[in-house]
Amino acid sequence: MTATTEVLMNTEQPVGSVAELWRFPVKSMLGERLDTVELTGTGIAGDRAYAIFDPATGKVASAKHPRLWPDMFGCRATFVAPPRPGEPPPPARIELADGTVVRTDAPGADDVLSRFFGREVRLISASPEKYLIDEYHPDLEHLNPQGDRDVVVDQPLGAALFGALGRPSVVPPGALVDLFPLSVLATSSLRRFAELEPDGEWDTRRFRMNVIVETPGTTFADNAWVGGNLAFGTGAALDVAVPTPRCVMTNLALDELPRNPRMLKAAAAHNRLDILGLGLYPCAGVYAVPTAPGPIHIGDQVRLTSGGRTPGTDRELTPDEAPS
Repeated sequence: MTATTEVLMNTEQPVGSVAELWRFPVKSMLGERLDTVELTGTGIAGDRAYAIFDPATGKVASAKHPRLWPDMFGCRATFVAPPRPGEPPPPARIELADGTVVRTDAPGADDVLSRFFGREVRLISASPEKYLIDEYHPDLEHLNPQGDRDVVVDQPLGAALFGALGRPSVVPPGALVDLFPLSVLATSSLRRFAELEPDGEWDTRRFRMNVIVETPGTTFADNAWVGGNLAFGTGAALDVAVPTPRCVMTNLALDELPRNPRMLKAAAAHNRLDILGLGLYPCAGVYAVPTAPGPIHIGDQVRLTSGGRTPGTDRELTPDEAPS
């Protein structure tokens, strides 16, 4: 676990460059690695544009409950045309784990998906007002402040979560994101995790982030960005809001990566951080809110401006402070 002392900065400083860009057309499915994305006022254009809805439960399907939805990461979605800011999302092409291909705009798409998942489902492009998923909390110490272990909970997301907390939402009603409009991860954080847990596969794909920033060293650099503003070479910018809490999805198999329970366990052991004053959660990366729209390209320089925590103030906890 890492503790961070907050020190306000008033100057702009370079922190790295954009190494990877990702967009996920369908929530909880694999997505697209891109050379350029368009940052809008509500996130990456086209990100989490669609989701699978279970009318029997009134909940959105999520890989956060892998026992109920075991094949989500076996499915990949790609857009048939580039999404345009301010316009409805274009259709997406979904390749299911059994090789079946269906477009989101195809007649009978819901029937194809229902046969694959073995239950009636339908595609949606906006979340229900009561946006809930089933989330499995594995049997892991220090997973959340409630101490939930080996249990499935009803988890509100998006605007519904902010409503449950009695706070103004940073995402519009209907948005299918979990919590904030987009996410960013520093490569140095993965290298730090790899030092602490060498038996993990610290691949960026496990974390389903939108923007991967190549950063030097082996520190949890993105912890220091919270409260600051990240500006990209093209002028796009975002405020870094909170660390990104991790869940069981980090452990799941995808592509050639095997299931590995060490991933979430390492985050719980080494990088628990406060989220919105609600307590400590295992974290990797940060959530952000756009402040200036525009394109983001691979190779763009990334600059941190005032409000962030000074890099280098992270310290490893002593054995007495660290969770067992």
